[in-house]
Amino acid sequence: MSELILKELPAIEAVSPSRWNALVDDDHPFLRHEFLHALEASGAVGPATGWVPRHLTLWQGEALVGVMPHYHKHHSFGEYVFDWAWAEAWERAGGRYYPKGLSAIPFTPAPGPRLALAPGIDPGEARALLAPAWEASALSSWHLLFAEEAEVDAWRSARPGLLVRHGVQFQWRDRGYGDFDGFLAALTSKRRKAIRRERRLVAEQGLTLQRLEGGEIDAGTMAHFFRCYEITYLERGRHGYLNLDFFERLRRTLPEALVLIQARLDGRPVAAALCLQGARTLYGRYWGSEVVADCLHFEACYYQGIEHCLAKGLTTFDPGTQGEHKLARGFAPRRLRSLHHIADPGLRAAIARFCAEERVHVDAYRRAAEQALPFRA
Repeated sequence: MSELILKELPAIEAVSPSRWNALVDDDHPFLRHEFLHALEASGAVGPATGWVPRHLTLWQGEALVGVMPHYHKHHSFGEYVFDWAWAEAWERAGGRYYPKGLSAIPFTPAPGPRLALAPGIDPGEARALLAPAWEASALSSWHLLFAEEAEVDAWRSARPGLLVRHGVQFQWRDRGYGDFDGFLAALTSKRRKAIRRERRLVAEQGLTLQRLEGGEIDAGTMAHFFRCYEITYLERGRHGYLNLDFFERLRRTLPEALVLIQARLDGRPVAAALCLQGARTLYGRYWGSEVVADCLHFEACYYQGIEHCLAKGLTTFDPGTQGEHKLARGFAPRRLRSLHHIADPGLRAAIARFCAEERVHVDAYRRAAEQALPFRA
């Protein structure tokens, strides 16, 4: 076999969708060419928004055998592993933190593979070739966010000097429940009654919900969803990271991955949640509502997703970041780890101390969260 060659791509469109997607696991729609291209083609990702694509690809002759999304970032928005304090401290000391290197899916805190390789490619050789792309660069740092646990372990073995930062997310997993009543039966009586009451309240307000998939989601439905999505951000005084063009591109190029949960009142759509799905996992990502209604968020963003997983045979539901309120609804804490290469030795030492201290609190939080799960003994 010919040797591996590293090439940096200035845009995802520099390689064909079929070549890129041939390397991507069928459970992770965010790593697909269509998703990354929609981000760039819509303008949500690009130099104008502080995300400069520098995708890392590995080749054997004319064959694409490895891909890793990579960006030069000029800020830390849209990442969900926040390093603003690191940047501020370094710049107060006279350093320059931005641009930095980032291997992640923009605006998408969903765990998944970040390096995808063709069968037969030695992962160790691939990582040895990729690492100098940031270690020998003029960038202040490189950050690997929301990678799978096995990938984090592999990178740590390949580059022991990478700093590890710990975090927590919440996920629901099917334990053989069969249907939603089977899921409720696994909960304590108190939580079972509370969830039934929440669902009943939604119905008593005259709200009905339906799940739309793929071709059932037309342009009008997507436009209404986007209006709801924007409301969520406008309530906080700003626009969303993503635009209607991005969502329309997904609707046209990646319909099989889309699940849209729509709430209606008097026959009119008033709220929506958009999820993406892989072969085994449902990913809850975007939500918004034109109305204020008790428990509607829980119904649209959690209970409908659980029902969808049980109906479709999906084993995992990742509802997004944040929220102890997920615990009471059966979403268990899951450890997440990010990796960080810090070029300056002094800054690296300070961040290492921070990560070590933070981990103590994160581990305690995760243990407490596990104790708070509402499942019957």
